[in-house]
Amino acid sequence: MTALLKVRGLTRSFGGVRAVDDVSFDLSRGELLALLGPNGAGKSTCFNMINGQLKPDAGEVLLDGANIIGKKPRDIWRLGVGRTFQIAATFHSMTVIENVQMALISHAKRTFHAWHPARAHFRDEAYALLTEVGMQTHADRPSSVLAYGDVKRVELAIALANKPKLLLMDEPTAGMAPRERNELMAQTKRLVTQNNIGVLFTEHSMDVVFAFADRMIVLARGKLIAQGKGDAVRDNPKVREVYFGSGRTVAKRVPA
Repeated sequence: MTALLKVRGLTRSFGGVRAVDDVSFDLSRGELLALLGPNGAGKSTCFNMINGQLKPDAGEVLLDGANIIGKKPRDIWRLGVGRTFQIAATFHSMTVIENVQMALISHAKRTFHAWHPARAHFRDEAYALLTEVGMQTHADRPSSVLAYGDVKRVELAIALANKPKLLLMDEPTAGMAPRERNELMAQTKRLVTQNNIGVLFTEHSMDVVFAFADRMIVLARGKLIAQGKGDAVRDNPKVREVYFGSGRTVAKRVPA
């Protein structure tokens, strides 16, 4: 199977410490791949390099075989890479459906077409996306009154506006109750299978990871220490040391 995403030798340093150190992995279409590690492991730095928010010191990020290193986040988004963030946010001055409409308008490059009010554009398409995430009954409510779990669902609808082939989800269930987070990930799993999307996600809730991830990769101090399916990763001695033992994985310093 040809990989949708290939990460090769990804490296990034900050102040003499390698936050990400020669990381390589593949992600296939229709796969949920969990990127795990304790705080400071390099997960967010990896995400930000894949998404174009940070430029790596070395390495490649290949999307459908094309290197996307050096492209701006908006250009990567237009190539079919969606993203959700650890702290979800919407435009509180807009309704739920208007938030999704704005994402659709941006994807269609009609942001500056001011002949008609924005609310007149892509309403049916926005409603369909809200239906996909179970938020259609909230379409005309102000975003400011939503519970946090519902904001996360709206953010997922927004991330689907560009019909992504790759979805990056940073702590998708952070701040959610156990039932909410399992419902959200079940919806995500269904959408992944239905639309053949590849998903790379970080997550601290291990119940979510082991219930929904197809494979896992584990970072510690910027280095990839394990990858594979749930049982193999859970029983890996290096992973057990990082999570339950001394955790003495020393960061490599870069010569001054």
